[in-house]
Amino acid sequence: MKYFIDFAALATLYIFVFFRKWKHKGRDVLLVNSLMYIYLSFVLYFTLMPVITAIPFVLNHPYTPMNLVPFIDVLAGRGDFFRQIVLNVIMTVPFGFLFPLTQNRRGKFGKTVLCCFFLSLGIEILQPLLNGSRSSDITDIITNVVGGVIGYGFYAAFRPVVVWVLDALNGKKN
Repeated sequence: MKYFIDFAALATLYIFVFFRKWKHKGRDVLLVNSLMYIYLSFVLYFTLMPVITAIPFVLNHPYTPMNLVPFIDVLAGRGDFFRQIVLNVIMTVPFGFLFPLTQNRRGKFGKTVLCCFFLSLGIEILQPLLNGSRSSDITDIITNVVGGVIGYGFYAAFRPVVVWVLDALNGKKN
């Protein structure tokens, strides 16, 4: 039920705000922005949810400071560090690919990496606030940014094909 409230809020926001705004900008903009919205909703699901039902309890547990020693789990051989690193990289590959497409298909590398960094930083700062059992880690930020860079590499490699498909979707001829 806690997750349902968050997904209902996200769906309502999409239908009554974003869909109305994006549908007038063309099918390509609607498609790319909707894909980014769905992607970010899943990122919220895996990293922060439930959010709305957690807000009243934000101050009911101690805030655990961020671990600022990069790759400490790897160095100490703690936990399932390899899986965590791979999942953190994979999580932001779609961001690195989709974000430049939301920027009129001319997304810059630096802006993409910076936005990926701030997305990851925001998640890492909020995780211990919303859930007292979650912690934040500088390694997650580093690996998320690496994933964004890889995603941007895919964007750069496939940009001509993606632009052609999006133009075809809008009925534009080259």
